[in-house]
Amino acid sequence: MEFVRQQATSKAPADWFTGDVWWDVIVAGREPSRMRANLVRFSPGARTNWHRHAVGQTLHVVSGIAYIGTRDGTVFEVHPGRTVTCPPGEEHWHGAAPDRFMEHLAMWEATTDGSPETTWAEPVTDQQYGAPRSHDR
Repeated sequence: MEFVRQQATSKAPADWFTGDVWWDVIVAGREPSRMRANLVRFSPGARTNWHRHAVGQTLHVVSGIAYIGTRDGTVFEVHPGRTVTCPPGEEHWHGAAPDRFMEHLAMWEATTDGSPETTWAEPVTDQQYGAPRSHDR
């Protein structure tokens, strides 16, 4: 057994996010583990750029209200305690509602062939962010 030494909270790269976002690395597994998990805190209205994960991603909303969008224009409003999975290769974005902070656990896996775990694309526009929302199911 090993207790993981926690790294300091760090600000997420502005190249990948709109607004202020911070994260705590929970785990960045070493071989043979491929597990990755971050606790991510979004300021009101902050969001990721469009992106996709080679092996998929799971998001668990801890507090606040999350918006999670897909390329077909669907934006889900997701409440604390809900978990959403994004399949491998699906382009998506996630962020906070405009009037409150949001925290989620982001979980994904490293690739086995050394290719990028996450591929980042362009920022989410205000129009995409503000699209009508479907409530979590």
